[in-house]
Amino acid sequence: MNLMKYPIAILFLFAVAGLQAQITGVVERTGMEAPRIAVPDLRGIVGQENEAAFNATLWDDLEASGQLDMLSKSYYPRTTPIKPEDMKAGAEGLPDDPGARGSWLMGWSEPPVQARYLVFGSLETAGERLVLNGWVYDVTVDRMDAAYVFGKRYYAELDEEGAREIAHDFSRDILQNLGLGVGLAGSRIYFTSSRSGAEEIWSMDYDGKNLKQHTNYGNLALFPAISPDGTRLAFTTFVEGTPSIYVHSLETGRKLTFYNQTASLNMTAEFTPDEKVLYASSITGHSQIYEADLDGRNLRRISYSRSIATDPAVNPKTGAQVAFVSDRSGLPQVYLMDRDGANVRKLSLGGGDAVQPSWDPQGQNVSFAWTRGFEPGNYNIFLINVATEKLVQLTHGAGRNEHPTWAPSGTHIVFTSDRNGTTQIYTMRADGTQLKRLTNKGRNRSPVWAAR
Repeated sequence: MNLMKYPIAILFLFAVAGLQAQITGVVERTGMEAPRIAVPDLRGIVGQENEAAFNATLWDDLEASGQLDMLSKSYYPRTTPIKPEDMKAGAEGLPDDPGARGSWLMGWSEPPVQARYLVFGSLETAGERLVLNGWVYDVTVDRMDAAYVFGKRYYAELDEEGAREIAHDFSRDILQNLGLGVGLAGSRIYFTSSRSGAEEIWSMDYDGKNLKQHTNYGNLALFPAISPDGTRLAFTTFVEGTPSIYVHSLETGRKLTFYNQTASLNMTAEFTPDEKVLYASSITGHSQIYEADLDGRNLRRISYSRSIATDPAVNPKTGAQVAFVSDRSGLPQVYLMDRDGANVRKLSLGGGDAVQPSWDPQGQNVSFAWTRGFEPGNYNIFLINVATEKLVQLTHGAGRNEHPTWAPSGTHIVFTSDRNGTTQIYTMRADGTQLKRLTNKGRNRSPVWAAR
């Protein structure tokens, strides 16, 4: 592919970006201790593989949330309750575990476990269905009725995928009933991968499992974007020769109508909270930011400058501000403007190349990739608070780190890195800790994190 025939916006996104594709409460914890929770393995006659998949997924979901203190299973009492009746004082078969006095709850709240919450239940089958009976109790409360947090019955297919699905549902309910948000369970990461031979759009669960291919054009497909309701996938493709935007239904997999302007490029689509699409187009000869309906019609220009403007990212909380990349100061930098193009200001602090902005779900911080002062030619991931301009560096010189986007929970960031030789997808906490590699096969880049 000869990139020299495209204007400088392509260089921002392909050469400069290398085709690699509320700090408060996230980066700076408030000092509140994470609730201590015991999550023993649930048992049942559902098949060893299904049982293992359920228990591993439940533990990983809760641990990955970063909101809980997961207590080691090695300290748990020898016997785990299956239903609430098992914990009542005087219940038949009450185990003789240390600390098991009064209600059996005390065996979990006292040393060595010292849990605040206990997760328990059973896995069963009903015909060809997998059934979970799951409960959460506050084991620091003496009265059983007051200790109850929530309980629910779940159903899924009787296989490993169903076991993972039911664990995701249970973990989400645990976090929500404890007032800890939605967590990562059930969220999906969409990305470009070469694993099938061509650069196509794929998705996977937040932990790298359950891979699915979404495009099959045999051509370059980049920069996926997911609509807020999770029903549409937009991406940039070279199927028609020049960069164009395609939109697919995630419900049917079919290509939807999207009208591309007659231009040398239409690319980097972004859905807005009010069901519009922002994207970069060179209708006027050089790339600017435009807004259109979901089918590409009723076009409205947003940015007005003689410099390149590309890579729009809308504030997901308000829909009122747009972060974008422009070379108006010489080198590409991240700027902010109102949705109508007014009140333009530079957000990145200058020096080096700053590209690929992404908002946190609360609309307070923007992450981006930046070369300033770190191994010239390489990128690292930074966060900046829009109100205070406080800057936080999250990666430090381990290869090229690019394309940061936020998890729907606001607790994690997904990005690409070539720190181990090939460009792969990683996640980390929004404070830069708990790095985890998700992909291994092929080259994987330009990830975006969606709620489902």
